[in-house]
Amino acid sequence: MSESAALVIALLVLGWAALSGLLGRHSVTGPLVFVVVGYLLANPDWGLVQVDIEVDALHTLAEVTLALVLFSDASRINLAQLRHDLTLPVRLLAIGLPLSIALGGIVAALMFDSFPWALAGFLGAALAPTDAALSAQVINDRRVPMRLRRALNVESGLNDGIATPVVTFMLAVAASQLGLVTDSPSAEAGQALRELGLGIVAGLVLGIGGAWLINVAARQGWIGHGGRRIATLAIALGAFEAALVIEGNGFIAAFVAGIAFGGTLRSGAADPERAGELTELGGELLALVVWFVFGAALLPIALDHVEVKVVAYALLSLTLVRIVPVALCLIGSGLGRGDVLFVAWFGPRGLASVVFAILAVESLETSTLLDDAVGVVAMTIAFSVVLHGFTAALGGRRYNQPDVTAPDAGDPATLEMPRPRPTNFA
Repeated sequence: MSESAALVIALLVLGWAALSGLLGRHSVTGPLVFVVVGYLLANPDWGLVQVDIEVDALHTLAEVTLALVLFSDASRINLAQLRHDLTLPVRLLAIGLPLSIALGGIVAALMFDSFPWALAGFLGAALAPTDAALSAQVINDRRVPMRLRRALNVESGLNDGIATPVVTFMLAVAASQLGLVTDSPSAEAGQALRELGLGIVAGLVLGIGGAWLINVAARQGWIGHGGRRIATLAIALGAFEAALVIEGNGFIAAFVAGIAFGGTLRSGAADPERAGELTELGGELLALVVWFVFGAALLPIALDHVEVKVVAYALLSLTLVRIVPVALCLIGSGLGRGDVLFVAWFGPRGLASVVFAILAVESLETSTLLDDAVGVVAMTIAFSVVLHGFTAALGGRRYNQPDVTAPDAGDPATLEMPRPRPTNFA
């Protein structure tokens, strides 16, 4: 990324921070602003600034961003508080998510016959996770029943971490199927599983060990002002890097570390909410940069691949591939048809899918099918940013009265962790 691009992003962040509340009231989200500005100012054909998606530094930035988001979301899980209403989140994550991945992969294999099965599976897995930041207005709308808001919030906080090993597995096998590596698909699959196991180990060690250290320091009065926040950020980054050092999966390490950290810290002397503030804010800030990169480098690829089947798959991914699994997993949940459709529609594709597309560029950079696959992912994300962004304000209108019996959705005790990542700095 050039110095001029860094300057533009810094000024854009400043402007967004100042106007975020005003723009948010008109359904203009941070991702939408950064995507549009990135496309207009850094487009490869006419842009005033230069952004090269193949630069290693951008890949590292995207990976660190996802690691922070995974850790932050996972660390806010409070199973003790969620026990009284686990039904919907568990259904969405344990049944709906696998069905979405499978259905997305099957539809991709049928529509793109040149894709090997693993590349089609990558599309299904990369576009399955949802992003609460793009539907935060719905999650914070008190007219929407608390049960639905909580389900959407918890689902979006955890499904990217669950989908990550599937994405990395599919990319490893696809690289072998496309002849980009010499190992057989089974060898690549075995390596992906080993990376998964090493990532889990690294995450558990850093998450539990780091939280224990903070607990001890807090009880003894050793830790100074801001120390908890800095230590938490160090644990998140440390887990990610530790996994890479031992050739494990850094994303899995960050996700597992977040779960272990949250559980250990919550049972100790430190406040998990205050401890995670810096990590959450860092992930939010870097996410805006990633959205700028998406608009600058990935959106042009999508627009260069505007074909009937690409547009059709993008729309199917946001509708059929999401709605059918959600409807199936919510059978017997007690929700009406309108509520099921509401939950199914508000599953926007966001940051995780962007980072997965960048991972595909890194893993399959010499493949002739790379642009096709990345174009499909980018087209789907672009549609989601616009459609979900502008329909979020309409979401609560189907419910007549505010849920006056429940606290505001921004209250941690209400949404039971994880909270939706904000799209502003207000």
